[in-house]
Amino acid sequence: MPLVPKNIEKLQTYKPGQSIAEIKRQLGLSKVIKLASNENPFGSSPMALEAVRSSLNENFRYPDAAAILLRSKLADKFDLNLSNVTVGAGSEGVMSAIMRTFLRQRDEIIGSKNSFIGFRVLANASGNRINWISLKNYRHDLIEMAKYINEYTKLIYLANPDNPTGTYFTIDEFDHFMKLVPERVLVLLDEAYFEYAQHLDDYPDSMYYRYDNVITIRTFSKAHGLAGFRVGYGFAHEYLIKNLLKVKLPFEPSWPAQIAAIAALDDNAYIQKAVETCKQGKKKMETIFNEIDLEYIPSATNFLTLVFKSKREAVTFTNSMLRKGIILRHLAGWGLPDCVRVTIGTDSENDYFINCLSEIICRTS
Repeated sequence: MPLVPKNIEKLQTYKPGQSIAEIKRQLGLSKVIKLASNENPFGSSPMALEAVRSSLNENFRYPDAAAILLRSKLADKFDLNLSNVTVGAGSEGVMSAIMRTFLRQRDEIIGSKNSFIGFRVLANASGNRINWISLKNYRHDLIEMAKYINEYTKLIYLANPDNPTGTYFTIDEFDHFMKLVPERVLVLLDEAYFEYAQHLDDYPDSMYYRYDNVITIRTFSKAHGLAGFRVGYGFAHEYLIKNLLKVKLPFEPSWPAQIAAIAALDDNAYIQKAVETCKQGKKKMETIFNEIDLEYIPSATNFLTLVFKSKREAVTFTNSMLRKGIILRHLAGWGLPDCVRVTIGTDSENDYFINCLSEIICRTS
């Protein structure tokens, strides 16, 4: 009997984006900027950092296993009950708990083929049968996904807005889709980029479009600038949360992570400035892309995805930028080999990217 199950043996390890230190060392560069991982380039919330500094003397204690303070803060902010909230080590921590809690051996999963790679790894690791549905015009094909619902379907994963495309489905599209989903099927709604999309009139903020079989997950890794702390959270019917809390690891997130997240929720000025500055930076990049006729996917997030004519062009562009000290994300691993994702950075980072872009385009045209 093999020690490693076949589904794990065949699993592809998640490959994170290259680090700044790694590229400096490899290429001998003194200046490197990272526009690859959709991090908030403005750093962490100052209020969060101060709260963590003030709490360091308590780090010899185990954190609150139930994360009552953080869950209560989230419940107050989004007008929920404590019993509707769970937390984990990043959104992937919450996803992992969901899959361990609700999936049985014969259950099936539905997801978009080219969506968030973190979910793909967890789904493949589960050993359950998965129906991967291709994107349509870089968007979730909700109608096609609904066609694959059968008696064994238990979980449907939707990222809205999506990563790595930045597209989103609308209120009407979501409501129509939910009419096709049986109540026995769980919909895992990943809103990691919620803060960047909530201003859109037709964006279905799940706090206003609640269904008993929908679990919303969000994160502090993006707009809040706490990627290194690893804090994610989920909202759902109290019956679902009650069972999730039985399965989640008892001491996640860590104590510093819980403290940082609680403080970050009060730093509204930081969030507003980060989101607005990102919006302006994205608009500037879109203007440049339009001027040089470089195709991109319109995005409701903090990144833009460029579309090239071939994988070769995408790889050449990514490598050319890397030699300039700019780390981008080639999307071959997502099944989009002709695409390159560009995170919106600070004003100076965006300007440097645009200057390098002009040089590369002029040289290759």
